[in-house]
Amino acid sequence: MTPPSASAAQPHPVAAASSDRWWLLMGIAASMLALDQGVKWIVAQNLPLGASIAVTEWFNLVHVLNPGAAFSFLADAGGWQRHVLTVLGVAVSVVLAGLLWRGVGSPVERVAYVGLIGGALGNVVDRVRIGAVIDYLDLHWRDMHWPAFNLADIFIVGSAALLVLAAFRPGPNGQQTGQGSTG
Repeated sequence: MTPPSASAAQPHPVAAASSDRWWLLMGIAASMLALDQGVKWIVAQNLPLGASIAVTEWFNLVHVLNPGAAFSFLADAGGWQRHVLTVLGVAVSVVLAGLLWRGVGSPVERVAYVGLIGGALGNVVDRVRIGAVIDYLDLHWRDMHWPAFNLADIFIVGSAALLVLAAFRPGPNGQQTGQGSTG
């Protein structure tokens, strides 16, 4: 049997792999953030604010600014929402990065957390840099338009869907793996 002091001096191989995986996951989140910002930069450089280009009969490229959250929620709140949404996006990203550091049970949850971090920080960068989020994807049917959105929003919504999926997937003993499971 190894004395506690001797085993504590040697690095634990699983912890090192976990740290390496964490950095890889953060690199993927940073790549998602960079991709989102790159597309937004291309839109801002090539499409005047307020402009729209019809791509198909149900899809336009647009250049709009959203000072609020999803569906322009709080868009007319007077400016304070910029700071609250920025702090919220950073806080959620830090919490999720911490959970990834500690270890998340399933690969689906890991992917979802990474997507949430990349998407949230993509919109945070816009809020810090220009005070609003650049949206450019406009889906519509006739005169009914879905609120414009961006790649970061796709990362966030897709990741939320993955978390819902993960909550209902059976665990190793056939039980649900989500928060509401018992066991």
